Amino acid sequence: MSTNKIAGLDHLRALAITLVFLFHYRLFAHPEWVDTIGSFGWTGVDLFFVLSGYLIASQVFSRLKARDFFISDFFISRFFRIIPVYLLVLTLYFTLPAFREWEHLAPLWKYVTFTQNLGLDLRTQRTFSHAWSLCIEEQFYLLFPLIAAGAAVAAARTGVYLVLFLFIAGFAARWLSWAYLAAPLQGTGEFGANWYKWIYYPTYNRLDGLLTGITIAGIMNYYPVAAAFMLRHSRALLFTGLGLLTGAYYLCRQQQSFSASVFGFPLVSIGFGFVAAASIGPQASLSTRVLVITGPIAAWSYSLYLIHKAVIHFVQEHCSLLGLDKEGTPVFWLGAAACCVTAAALYYTVERPFMRIRKMLLKKRAAKRILVADATNVAAPTL
Repeated sequence: MSTNKIAGLDHLRALAITLVFLFHYRLFAHPEWVDTIGSFGWTGVDLFFVLSGYLIASQVFSRLKARDFFISDFFISRFFRIIPVYLLVLTLYFTLPAFREWEHLAPLWKYVTFTQNLGLDLRTQRTFSHAWSLCIEEQFYLLFPLIAAGAAVAAARTGVYLVLFLFIAGFAARWLSWAYLAAPLQGTGEFGANWYKWIYYPTYNRLDGLLTGITIAGIMNYYPVAAAFMLRHSRALLFTGLGLLTGAYYLCRQQQSFSASVFGFPLVSIGFGFVAAASIGPQASLSTRVLVITGPIAAWSYSLYLIHKAVIHFVQEHCSLLGLDKEGTPVFWLGAAACCVTAAALYYTVERPFMRIRKMLLKKRAAKRILVADATNVAAPTL
């Protein structure tokens, strides 16, 4: 089952980065067909949130159930997985102006503290703006294990109430953000940037995907009857998710409208949640079909996310010098290939080595705890 499960999630991870790539490519010179298939690509980030929420929550819940959860191990694991390649790309952005897709970087401290998504104004901080989603994930990694551990001590049902409360609070937060911060500027040149600043980027407005992933993990770990039902009906879950995403597509055709801003985000997340839940089932088509292309793209997706804008900019600038049409399809495929090659290089030279270091470090810490436990048992008096 694990192999199938990984295959299904790999398909979704590859889909998420493809959606993001197509959506962001529209910011550069591009063929017309990219607009057609890439307009809904912003939802790729929401799919990443669902997957991250599910995978991280599954790890934490399973450890909590086994009474083998150590928060220091969790933070070490996240640090070695996320930070090294992020710091490398961040260094390139701040030391090599030619690497930047545009000017207007946010202050360095915002990237280092993962608060860049708060108050992010595209008019003055457009470059490397896509790090906003990484900021939300890092904030999630910091707070979630603490909250989950506290809820586990209280009762599993406490976590259910908390997730439900946060999900409902998201509607209220987006409605208030729309009514008081975005809507008053409708019809002006300031509306678009302010919509992104006050509705699209803030953490409190974008928790739907993470909460959806946490919900799936909670069901799989704490509600065996519901989990078994999900596994038996994975195909129905898949078609339900696709139906919800179809509805979300039409609801969000005007991305900056009231309905999309308040109701579109959760509908997209729930739709992807059903699709993600379907990928866990061993009989689901997403899980039983292994595709050669999705595995590598899924593995490279983090580095690809970090560098794709800079690489697209680099390729287009040099193609222009060679007399190639930046709006042509050949340049698009050159850019896509260059992004994949660069991401693969970062994965094998930075990500993989640090993941090996992480594995060795966590293994040593586990062995040390076993030795301490054995010593304690030996030292205990026999009555």
